[in-house]
Amino acid sequence: MSLIVLGTASHVGKSVTVAALCRALYRRGVPVAPFKSQNMSLNSYVTADGSEIGIAQAVQAFAAGVEPTADMNPVLLKPKGDHISQVVLLGRPYKDVQIRDYYTETDTLLEEAVAAFERLQQRFGHVVVEGAGGAAEVNLYDRDIANIRLARALRLPIVLVADIERGGVFAQVYGTLALLPEDIRPLVVGVVINKFRGDVELFASGVAKLEELTGVRVLGVVPYADIPLPSEDSLSLGDKREQAAGRPIRIAVVRLPRIANFTDFEVLEQHASVDYVPPGTPLAGYDCIILPGTKNTVEDLGVLQRHGTGEELRLARERGVPIIGICGGYQMLGRRIVDSGIESGTPAEYEGFGLLDVATAFTGYRKTTVQVRRRAAGPGPILSRMGEVAGYEIHMGETERGVLPEAFAGEGAATPDGLVFGTYMHGLFQNPGAANALLAYLSERRGIPFEPVTASGDAAYDDLARHFEEHVDMDAIMPYFQDGER
Repeated sequence: MSLIVLGTASHVGKSVTVAALCRALYRRGVPVAPFKSQNMSLNSYVTADGSEIGIAQAVQAFAAGVEPTADMNPVLLKPKGDHISQVVLLGRPYKDVQIRDYYTETDTLLEEAVAAFERLQQRFGHVVVEGAGGAAEVNLYDRDIANIRLARALRLPIVLVADIERGGVFAQVYGTLALLPEDIRPLVVGVVINKFRGDVELFASGVAKLEELTGVRVLGVVPYADIPLPSEDSLSLGDKREQAAGRPIRIAVVRLPRIANFTDFEVLEQHASVDYVPPGTPLAGYDCIILPGTKNTVEDLGVLQRHGTGEELRLARERGVPIIGICGGYQMLGRRIVDSGIESGTPAEYEGFGLLDVATAFTGYRKTTVQVRRRAAGPGPILSRMGEVAGYEIHMGETERGVLPEAFAGEGAATPDGLVFGTYMHGLFQNPGAANALLAYLSERRGIPFEPVTASGDAAYDDLARHFEEHVDMDAIMPYFQDGER
């Protein structure tokens, strides 16, 4: 049997709840796979066969002890602007669509999603399904392939997750249940209250009142926990402001309007003060500056140029501050970008920041999606210490390196002193060797002690499962994962 996890709103903890359930089941010897029919996120991951899925489903798969596959997130929407998204279908680019046109395809996409779910269930026996956003978006019920229409197609038990941290949890739960369609409401078998701060026992009367009001059992109240798992989407960036201060090493990640895969830097966040700074923010005082990935290099480059980021980067370069470009950020650090109309819709040439003597061309609607393992080959005090690293590439466009040294064997570029380099490799600083190389150099430059980063392995997933199991009635959940039932 399987289970659906829906939420009262976005960012209430559905993804973490699914990951916790997957790990708890894995620890009990129950084979399970995660599934999210439709995800909208610029944080994505590349599977072993080159398929692109949301990072959250990859994390959930790792929690379940299985390899991520395209079936776990058959529809991934990657916003390119206010009204346009790239649709990634079963791990491959499908088309760019206006949102108003996207809804004409929901019947087809739902069919693809249900087929993907059925393949997962046949292969693993059990699936934990994650919804998207809030379950009670009544204006979307006719086209909601991530919540209502999917629940109607699968007819699985539902657990509803609510976020008490932001207040209004009674209205969240009661209102959501009241607004669910009459054929879906009876499927809700329990509620999980998430992100509680303080003494859980003090909310015992609240639990009783919720159960009295709704007639649905509260399965648990989960305290807020700072367990390092990758963030699902840009809503998580707001949380990072609270975590950034207090460590002597300061790293600026330029918060591009269409920032993608900022999970690349979450290991660094645990060991340095990493600030996600808006365009136009002065960069003096930072020990390192990173230009991250983006869904639209050309448009975000234009924003940075208008806000004077180019001059800030040149001044930082004169001060000897390391400047690193990842994917789209690598493209921006070059001399120019030639777009045949793929990025901007109109053929044009754009001037980059010129800190790397490379040039990028967008010549076709082709996306590179591949897992990679490379040895750092560049000069200087950072790249020379990295050794072999693993990651993945997700990009359009090809970059000509010219005469500059490679940053990594077969890829990337670096200045002769190695203090400016770019790469297409996402996940670079999730490698302890890469994180240590950067942080050790920055610490030496500041004359402060350095404590090396160590690989965490599966510890975070086990910590998450233990935390969840301590506060949620798993005995009430386990019957939904017994063999032979559906």
